[in-house]
Amino acid sequence: MRADHVDVSWESDKKKWLVRVRIGEEVIRRHCNMPKDADDAQLRSAAEKTVSDEGYELDPAQISITR
Repeated sequence: MRADHVDVSWESDKKKWLVRVRIGEEVIRRHCNMPKDADDAQLRSAAEKTVSDEGYELDPAQISITR
């Protein structure tokens, strides 16, 4: 099954990156322990791993990073 979109954003209250995976109406939220100053390549890799760990496929163009 394919994920529709993935959003990666910093959650300042938890001091962690949040990866939101959207599959239709469902949203899976997972935190990532990457440092706040992680570059886009590291965050994309973490997002891809999160999606894969959840058992989904992803088009890397569907990843959005909000700083």
